[in-house]
Amino acid sequence: MFYSPLMVAGGKRKVIKSITVQEFLERHGDDLELSTEHPVTGLNRLIEEPAVNRPGLAFAGFIDYFANKRVQVLGNSENSYLEQLPDTLRLERFTLLCEQDIPCLIIARGHDLAPDLKEVAREKNIAILHTPRPTMSLLNAATISLENDFAHRTTLHGCMVDYRGIGVLIMGESGSGKSETAIGLLEKGAALVADDSIQLKQISGELSASAKEFARGYLEMRGIGIINVANLYGLSAIRPEKRLDLVVELKSASDLNKVDRIGISQKKMRILDVDIPLVEIPVAAGRDTARLIGVAALDLQLRKIGYDMADEFNQRLLARMNHKADG
Repeated sequence: MFYSPLMVAGGKRKVIKSITVQEFLERHGDDLELSTEHPVTGLNRLIEEPAVNRPGLAFAGFIDYFANKRVQVLGNSENSYLEQLPDTLRLERFTLLCEQDIPCLIIARGHDLAPDLKEVAREKNIAILHTPRPTMSLLNAATISLENDFAHRTTLHGCMVDYRGIGVLIMGESGSGKSETAIGLLEKGAALVADDSIQLKQISGELSASAKEFARGYLEMRGIGIINVANLYGLSAIRPEKRLDLVVELKSASDLNKVDRIGISQKKMRILDVDIPLVEIPVAAGRDTARLIGVAALDLQLRKIGYDMADEFNQRLLARMNHKADG
């Protein structure tokens, strides 16, 4: 398969390098069932990595390569280990942990710390948070929440829809018919994700698209105005968020001869360091652009499972040419 030079898109990239414990608590406290130890301290400390850490090795006295920029979680294993240590050694090991400039401590499964350990955390200005959730459930949920907080973000102009499970971003110059095309896709069963201002974030090598909260479910059509998609097509016609799988760029009719007609050379658009398949579709009177995008989305689904229609045709053509040459 051949690839054309990459097109690079995206506005100003927003990179989050840290969040405070206070921000983490405000955003995810309810979902993670977090409560604070009183008196509350250390909420201004910074979390600088989108991950959590279990400090078992630190309690054993080994702190080389310790992940001190992460939220520290104490589950059954850590609490049981601390409880079996002699009082003096337990205090020494816990103090060693708190001296590593950690953001905060989360005590899982409803466990509690001994009063002398709590006093050490307060002296070091480290927040102690509690949750009744099982340790593994907490680890998974907290990691997902932090990855979302630290995700690289950008904003693109266009219209984003979910068509048969394929997230399609429709781009083009102003007046190229992006919104009208989106309406055509909605009438074929698609769902609107966002119109005009597309919020994109990159998590684990995938791009996720959404709308600004106040604009979710609304679409602007020239000559008609703002429409509420859910009121017209039902709640199934909107999606709060969708993975971006395909970019479709609507081109003017004058660019007709510049567009690939065979489909062997697959173009890509790079957004937030992720390469997304790109299809260019000329817009002209009488062309059903929504139907063409639907075909492009279905073609991408086939490519994902290893069936490339353009390559199949090319192989058949080459075989026929070779057959004639041999004859």
